[in-house]
Amino acid sequence: MKKWKKKIAAAALGMLLSLPLPVYASVQKDGVHITVLHTNDLHARVLPTDDEGKTMGMAWFAGAIRKEKEIEPDTLALDAGDTFHGRPMINLSRGANMAALLNLSGYDAMTPGNHDFNFGSQRLVELGKMLNFPIVSANVLDKETQKTIFPPYETFEMNGVKVAVVGLTTPETAYKTNPKNITSINFADPITTMKVLMPKLRAEHDVVIGLMHMGVDKSSIVTSIEIARAVPGFDVIIDGHSHTTLPKGLKAGKTLICQTGCHGYNLGKVELVVKNHKLRKATAELMNPEAVRKLSGAPDKGTEEALAKMQQETKRALDEVVAESPRKLTSKREVVRTGESELGNLTADAMRDYTGADIAIINGGGLRADLPQGKVTRGDVLSIFPFGNIVEKIEVKGSAVKAMLEHSVEYLPATFGGFMDVSGLTFELNPKAKASNRVSNVLVQGRPLDPDATYTLAVNDFTAAGGDGYEMLKGARELGQYGTMEDIFSQYLLKHGVSGIELGRIAVK
Repeated sequence: MKKWKKKIAAAALGMLLSLPLPVYASVQKDGVHITVLHTNDLHARVLPTDDEGKTMGMAWFAGAIRKEKEIEPDTLALDAGDTFHGRPMINLSRGANMAALLNLSGYDAMTPGNHDFNFGSQRLVELGKMLNFPIVSANVLDKETQKTIFPPYETFEMNGVKVAVVGLTTPETAYKTNPKNITSINFADPITTMKVLMPKLRAEHDVVIGLMHMGVDKSSIVTSIEIARAVPGFDVIIDGHSHTTLPKGLKAGKTLICQTGCHGYNLGKVELVVKNHKLRKATAELMNPEAVRKLSGAPDKGTEEALAKMQQETKRALDEVVAESPRKLTSKREVVRTGESELGNLTADAMRDYTGADIAIINGGGLRADLPQGKVTRGDVLSIFPFGNIVEKIEVKGSAVKAMLEHSVEYLPATFGGFMDVSGLTFELNPKAKASNRVSNVLVQGRPLDPDATYTLAVNDFTAAGGDGYEMLKGARELGQYGTMEDIFSQYLLKHGVSGIELGRIAVK
């Protein structure tokens, strides 16, 4: 009997020893290794064909995230905001399609960016409930209760290491989305917020990661660099908002700040080493498409299938009739890039009407398809404005307006994508005069342009950022960010039609 029991025991031990043991690749001699994969400012770029193929697409990101978590169990996937708005496939679902894709991709937490409020703060709360991971932000507060509308932070425990991921959203959201979207919330000062919260986070965690939509632009109200310097205690900041490409991150004091650029061109990767509950090492890199494809091996099949289904549903939505036009308005290059056009006038009128600006301008290069006669579908409008541009209102001096108009016409008679149609403004043009001296008799709503006066200007975000050489607009004080070009145009066309767009705003001598 004893021999029989010994044989059974030996056999059982042999079976146990033959079973594969759990692999904890993250526990090494130098400590616990934790990986953070991160994205920011995707702006709804989810297909590998977006941005002329520069975007990797969510199926590849999902493949890379899942593969990294398989190789390295102690991996977090984080997103730093401006995610739920930007392209038709996501916009038409009011962000729901993006929530589904983020779930499929294996993200663990995100923080909201200013454009994540573009469907309204209540809709963002609804989108948060669709996610199987938390939206975190410590400074987005309910206006009445002054309590956070999202959890301030999330705790993750990895091989005995406690990691806090704390969210912060730029206070610029107050004017970098339509103010109507955020009437029930306000944005607390992030530095004041973190000075209160940081002692608690450091007492209870080994590593503190800031997941922020702040940016590093000096023109911002507050930057991630300023926060890191004012509030010691952040080990790493995963940042967004400024669309800055930081190949190896940057240091602010002892804090490593990381950002990928934008639109899914890169996947960020941070490697942390923690020993005896202290961070010993933190390094950052950016994975380009080749590196992501090498890691993942193949795009995630489930995400690919979801994208294919969303594309079919989007096509049906694009066939929806949104307005009617009594006549066709052309977008021919030789028309919209060399002189005043009815399509340009209509677009500029829509921008000025929506924002209440003194003046509005639209670059001819931003008009990419004709407005058809008869029924106008959502797809028709998106063909005219294919770039997902946002309408902004900025503040400029009259002298900058004059410089802007001179730049618009300086290349005539050659075509120029930066040729501007205008609303709320008229001027005389002598195309034969010397460049920089071709514009005269500028009137703003019937009154002579005052070079020293301040005017409000409605413009798309491409031009506001200095696109097409409009350096005189770059860095102008921003008063508000509104909807997309296509939404604002559609609403105006439905309400006003094409009345009042006849040529005559630019009088050629």
